Amino acid sequence: MSERRLLMRPPIEMTTDPRFARRVLRLAITSAFVLALIWILCQATLQTRPAIGRSLAGGWLLMPTILGLSLRWPRLRYGLVVPSTLVTGALLAICVTALPENNVAISGWLLVTGGVLLGVVLGAWFWFRWMPVPTGLTDPFSRGRLVLIVAHVSLIVTGLGLVGLAAT
Repeated sequence: MSERRLLMRPPIEMTTDPRFARRVLRLAITSAFVLALIWILCQATLQTRPAIGRSLAGGWLLMPTILGLSLRWPRLRYGLVVPSTLVTGALLAICVTALPENNVAISGWLLVTGGVLLGVVLGAWFWFRWMPVPTGLTDPFSRGRLVLIVAHVSLIVTGLGLVGLAAT
């Protein structure tokens, strides 16, 4: 019976565990700044359809809001599908319809998009458990997860740096 109860408990990502709450708060703050920068760079450097800008702005508004509210109500984290979809869809649309001529900027937008896509996969995998999580990656503070998070962040930061560099 106790094994069954352990299997039925939600993963730490969907709880109010104080250790994980710090990570959620950090992610809320980081997403507010990074998604703002993505929107600003899109507006300043690309000729896109208005829907792309609106999707990025919606993701920018919703992501940190949902993360912040989820500190009190962790089940709201399932709602992260909405801003994730808005931002990912907008970035994919940029890659298909609005990449600039500059190869450095192109590389930057592709890296940002790749980093966001990796983040979507990691969220679906670890937070939502849409795919089985190996034992070594069950702990949100494991070395393996840290490596994946660093890859996700590095792709986005490098991409934003390249887009910004190309804009100057």
